[in-house]
Amino acid sequence: MKLSARARDIQESPIRKLAAVAQKTKSRGVGVYHLNIGQPDIPTPEAFYDNIRDSFERVLSYGPSDGIAELKEAMISYFRNYGISLSKENIVITTGGSEAISFAFNAIADPGDEIIVPEPFYTNYNGFATLAGVQIIPVTTQPENGYHLANISEIESKITPRTRGILINSPNNPTGTVFTESEIQQLAELAKRRNLFLLADEVYKEFTYDGETHYSLLQLKEMEDRVIVMDSISKRYSSCGARVGAVLCRNLDVMQGVMKFAQARLCPPTLEQIGAIGAYRLPMTYFDDIILEYQKRRDLLYDILIASGEILLQKPKGAFYVMARLPVTDSDHFARWLLEEFQIDNETVMVSPGAGFYSTPGAGKQEVRIAYVLDTTKLSKACGILVEALRAYNR
Repeated sequence: MKLSARARDIQESPIRKLAAVAQKTKSRGVGVYHLNIGQPDIPTPEAFYDNIRDSFERVLSYGPSDGIAELKEAMISYFRNYGISLSKENIVITTGGSEAISFAFNAIADPGDEIIVPEPFYTNYNGFATLAGVQIIPVTTQPENGYHLANISEIESKITPRTRGILINSPNNPTGTVFTESEIQQLAELAKRRNLFLLADEVYKEFTYDGETHYSLLQLKEMEDRVIVMDSISKRYSSCGARVGAVLCRNLDVMQGVMKFAQARLCPPTLEQIGAIGAYRLPMTYFDDIILEYQKRRDLLYDILIASGEILLQKPKGAFYVMARLPVTDSDHFARWLLEEFQIDNETVMVSPGAGFYSTPGAGKQEVRIAYVLDTTKLSKACGILVEALRAYNR
């Protein structure tokens, strides 16, 4: 039987494709430090669970396709803390940030259309684009300048008659880069001049370090008709399994299209939305200690890896990832070798091969993405194992 082109061509996730290999490693009694996936170990706030317990209903019924109104109200109050004004009509709740990205792609682009994305980027953009029949047009950023945006003229040179939008992710997964207000303003001017949508994946907006602040597309003036933001509680409230995201947009035509997609899949998960209401009502001080913890982990990881003298990386300013260039020719092979053949004291490390975070063929083969989502004791051990593994691999 013949499969569809989508089923044949969709990219394997570099974050998860070695999961079966890791499971075999564990079945041999070898411990695996997971630096491959952005699963925070920060406890989900009690307010999330308390709100679910307090709202017990005997029948778990369908909710509104665009999400529970009370959750939208809580989000509106939350974003007001950043000087961002939204109304309920500007929010459609989705089943995770992944569905928000998929909805956005399908709302603005037809099969064969193009969306420009700085690379490396969140690997699943490739998958969402394949499902929508959309072509990702990459603009490569470089580790030497902290993976900041390429010159605006280089980005503009990628625009064709099929281009529908430019997508950014800041703070960035996988690089940890926080794009500056100046960079975003330049993109906004380009989008306006060339009549394009400007999209942003802002799920890490709270997590910035060293005095950096995140500048949201929703803060741009005179761009209300072309800005689309994809959002999620997964990292914000350490609730990846809840699958509660959102499309945020002030263009009501876009939102009408998104609403049709939402109706087609019925509704987002009800209990998790109720939990999210409790989380969104927490004071902003909730993030203070969490940000300090991630910054401590970042500093530890950076100091250990850079001291090896063989690993090229920039100290990330946000999120909880770093893209590291290793002294290897094929990081996919190295990541598999780590799981299958290397261990110290019956422990090894799992990382995400870098090529999957690029769209340009052959790019990223020397890089890996590392998520610093383990406590400092485990992270220190994991980084030490990684450094020793590189020495053994290159003998």
